[in-house]
Amino acid sequence: MNKNINIKSLIIDKPLKLDCGQTINNFPLAYETYGSLNEKKDNAILVFHALTGDQFVSGINPITKKDGWWSYAVGPGKAIDTDKYFVICANVIGGCLGSFGPSNTNSETNKIYGTTFPVITINDMVNAQHNLLEFLKIEKLFAVMGGSMGGMQVLQFVSNFPSKAKIAIPIACTSSHSAQNIAFNELGRQSIMADANWLDGSYANQNKNPDKGLSVARMAAHITYLSKNGLQEKFGRKLQERDDLKFSFDADFQIESYLRYQGSVFVDRFDANSYLYITRAMDYFDLTKEYNGNLSKAFEKTKTKFLLISFTSDWLYPTSENKEIVIALNAIGADVAFVEIESDKGHDSFLLDVPEFLNTLKNYINNSYLKN
Repeated sequence: MNKNINIKSLIIDKPLKLDCGQTINNFPLAYETYGSLNEKKDNAILVFHALTGDQFVSGINPITKKDGWWSYAVGPGKAIDTDKYFVICANVIGGCLGSFGPSNTNSETNKIYGTTFPVITINDMVNAQHNLLEFLKIEKLFAVMGGSMGGMQVLQFVSNFPSKAKIAIPIACTSSHSAQNIAFNELGRQSIMADANWLDGSYANQNKNPDKGLSVARMAAHITYLSKNGLQEKFGRKLQERDDLKFSFDADFQIESYLRYQGSVFVDRFDANSYLYITRAMDYFDLTKEYNGNLSKAFEKTKTKFLLISFTSDWLYPTSENKEIVIALNAIGADVAFVEIESDKGHDSFLLDVPEFLNTLKNYINNSYLKN
């Protein structure tokens, strides 16, 4: 991370008991806001980011100099209109863009935490971010929303703070990680830990970087964000800038070159240990288990209105897993709407220019706000 970039952060001075049993305090939580909080303070939307996201939802990310990760959805006149709404997004704890994470320095040892950082959960991430609402003096949010791991945080937030949000929009997510998803995350973690530069997680103290392992982890994960049809349509078996096979292990196919590029740019902006910690938090997420096998109980105290959104080609968090949440909400008579969006862009659909998705989001948000 470029230390010269001014990252907005809040030092949380009250102790936070983590699920692993450790307690942290006086730790930073980096965040960004968009738009203005109105006088009634009833137009605030808390957005939760996914695994490799950050607080820079819209506009230009000052670190990468690229568009914010949800620029298609958030901004003036967009689905989440920053001319109307006050949007807040924090970098999760365990992250690497200003919030407390494994790349921070331990004041007691004067060394970078690395894998001595405590293991964190989705619950810990959400509880840390709740401090932002107290800091901004927001009694009740208009909305909480997010896709993928962001959707998990939405579910956890409503469960933990049943009266803190008027509407909740979990997108392309699940109430607990499947064995398949745990397997994919473990593949990524093992790629990182097999890199000779990982050094048991203390690479930063020795000015090393397990960039090869992190790049492979990103490549493997990126495949899961796409769909078979989308990949076939975009790449097929097209060769990379040549007419015939090279009979080597260079990137003969365009899809190989694309994945290698995705891996190489990722290592410039993300910390390998953060990848380990955040994927672990996702794997540990299990709201059903938290409520003794009854997912409905997670939401029985809330009056929050829900809109769940899934995508037809998402095989990472398929529609069936999103529907399990809808069924649990229906069982307690919650106000819940569900939409499955037709898209061939796979899990990444929620990050891309998918008009039906963006229109659904915009209409639901605006209609809900009119009823405020």
